[in-house]
Amino acid sequence: MDRKWRALIIVCVAIFMLLLDITVVNVALPNIQRDLHTSFTDLQWVVDAYALMLATVMLNAGSLGDQIGRKRVFIAGIVLFTAASAACGSATTPLFLNLARGAQGVGGAIMFAVSLAILSQEFHGRERGTAFGIWGATIGAAVAIGPLVGGALTTWLGWRWIFFVNLPIGAACVAGAVRELHESRDEEHGASTWRAS
Repeated sequence: MDRKWRALIIVCVAIFMLLLDITVVNVALPNIQRDLHTSFTDLQWVVDAYALMLATVMLNAGSLGDQIGRKRVFIAGIVLFTAASAACGSATTPLFLNLARGAQGVGGAIMFAVSLAILSQEFHGRERGTAFGIWGATIGAAVAIGPLVGGALTTWLGWRWIFFVNLPIGAACVAGAVRELHESRDEEHGASTWRAS
């Protein structure tokens, strides 16, 4: 298999992981409420903190990738997301869980923001359309099966495993990204930023 297709798999697995965490927690909320004795407001923030940070940070993360390198930013996003997942799974209070969910959303935003730019660098012509189609299908699949995965993990292993399952996946994505992805940046964006300053 060509390196660029391995790069596509790495990017899609990371994107799958971050988008799964939008819906995977929904079925675990009653268990979280019972275990951590959360209020209804705290429980809302378990979902909203992630989605809010994911939406808020994305544009800035894309600009950062243009300036300092998309591979570097992508790997940093995976590391942050994985570390925040460990924190979510280890949470003992609602506040700690919600703060960790916010950090998880920042990591997810960083990954998502540079993922298409990485694929654009790797693929050209007809293959780029194929790669983008696979990337889009990954998004749809992650959102669709999130509740199923969340239900299975919560039932058989406990709610904390909806977060702990990200640890081996995140570690594998970091190792793969270091080995397979090429660094790229938007030189014109960096030059215009430098001139403006």
